[in-house]
Amino acid sequence: MVGMTDLPVTTAAQHHRDLRAAVERCGYYPNVVLQSLDLAVADEPITSFLVHHEATFDRDELRRHLTVVVLTPTRFIVGHTDDFPADEHTGPAHAATSTEAVRIERLNSVVVSHVIDGPEQYDDTVLPRELVISVGWGAVSRLDLEPASCGDPDCEADHGYTGSSSVDDFSVRVSIAADGIEGVEQALAFAGTLSRATTR
Repeated sequence: MVGMTDLPVTTAAQHHRDLRAAVERCGYYPNVVLQSLDLAVADEPITSFLVHHEATFDRDELRRHLTVVVLTPTRFIVGHTDDFPADEHTGPAHAATSTEAVRIERLNSVVVSHVIDGPEQYDDTVLPRELVISVGWGAVSRLDLEPASCGDPDCEADHGYTGSSSVDDFSVRVSIAADGIEGVEQALAFAGTLSRATTR
């Protein structure tokens, strides 16, 4: 389930109410999620947000994950909440929630990937089947290496390694199949707001 809004210029109190309503609609420990977000947002006004609720199966158990992304005039805030079943090692069932706040000027990469069905008939009314929003600010980098080759199938020389480096601090994926048409539309709108915020 995805919920997003580009909020009009109204009071900060109204922005917070809109975020609260979106989180409560997910029904996923809203008080826990909102308290964590309130600490991170502090007294800043909210200009846009994205709420993404994802359920996965871990063996025979249903596990849930909630991601909330909030834009303020100065910061990009990411919140994650997970639940954990009762366990003899970790005790009773519990939830873990965390937030990270990054100043807008530190964002150095915003990648929006679209998967389009029927590209030969594409126009601006066609929604992507899938949308991935990735944001980087240098906190997490990934290096992928593989043996290098020269293209000669008979060559047995050691050509060292080749690879690529990518920044992968935050990524969220929505699709029509999982999140519906509205979810993809909302994610597209959020991606536009985020892109505009990083042009300053």
